[in-house]
Amino acid sequence: MKQILIIGASGGVGSAVADAYTARGDQVTGLSRSRDGLDLTDEASVERHIGGLEGPFDVVLVASGALEIDGAEPEKTIKSISQKAMMDQFALNAVGPALVLRHASDLLRRDGRGVFAVLSARVGSIGDNRTGGWISYRSAKAAVNQIVHTASIELARSHKQSICVALHPGTVKTPFTEKYLARHPAVDASEAAENLVSVIDGLEPKDAGQFFDWAGKPVPW
Repeated sequence: MKQILIIGASGGVGSAVADAYTARGDQVTGLSRSRDGLDLTDEASVERHIGGLEGPFDVVLVASGALEIDGAEPEKTIKSISQKAMMDQFALNAVGPALVLRHASDLLRRDGRGVFAVLSARVGSIGDNRTGGWISYRSAKAAVNQIVHTASIELARSHKQSICVALHPGTVKTPFTEKYLARHPAVDASEAAENLVSVIDGLEPKDAGQFFDWAGKPVPW
């Protein structure tokens, strides 16, 4: 039985991943803002909730995030940039995971394989950006990719079998994406969760610091 920690466990993807691991007989610890009061945009809240956990965990997944914050929709053009909207995106989607990663060395086991995964998004890929738009969200996800890559280098020094990665879950049918699905193919949260668990199962230490999609294929930075 593995020990699993899921940050954002009440969200569409997070709760589905929790269910997938529970169904396999693993022990799942879940934290979220709605259930536990964990606020990733509040450093003191992260310290209180994450710092108080007792590991070690085999898998830590940060599944928190938002496409819209305080009603600010993704920008169609850079002319629509708002300082507050951009800062809100960075606070939740980049700084939040970084604050959790600050505790990674205490959360992951040192005596064996441990995976620390952060949900990113393909739109955060600079190399894959061919359409423009969504500047704040894209930039925040690009930032979290850098954070994950940097953290993976540091974590490997003390945790030789650690695997710190960014994951793109695909387009998932959740309230998070409902307004933006349009013609884009999407999968149910349960299917996305099974895909993510499969990718996590197949990761090796040599994969640390990389960015993978729901099928385990590398995504360009």
